[in-house]
Amino acid sequence: MPVLRIPVVGCTPFVLSSKVFVGGLSWGTTEDSLRREFEKHGSVIDASVVKDRETGRSRGFGFVTFADEVGADNAIQVLNDTEFEGRRIKVDRASENSGNRRGGNHGRPGRSDGDWGRQY
Repeated sequence: MPVLRIPVVGCTPFVLSSKVFVGGLSWGTTEDSLRREFEKHGSVIDASVVKDRETGRSRGFGFVTFADEVGADNAIQVLNDTEFEGRRIKVDRASENSGNRRGGNHGRPGRSDGDWGRQY
């Protein structure tokens, strides 16, 4: 599986980092609690819990960006398939976003293409 490397602008220009996917999060998990748990395994640059746009409620997954691959690898080995805040979580490398998505219709013709009346 390819390693996702994200250039991070900060004190040191273009530091390479590693991003992991965290699935199965509790609805009550916050970015702070996620960061605190993952900081035990390496230097965390960012921790985010993905939320529903309409309700603001957690969608049950998030991402943690580590300063290096060692922290990401350690977190994956130690935390994958363990309990966190009452839920069994899955931790793995984040996959690269292909950038080919065309909105909510996933590239199919219809509403996203402006054709509201046609039946498929």
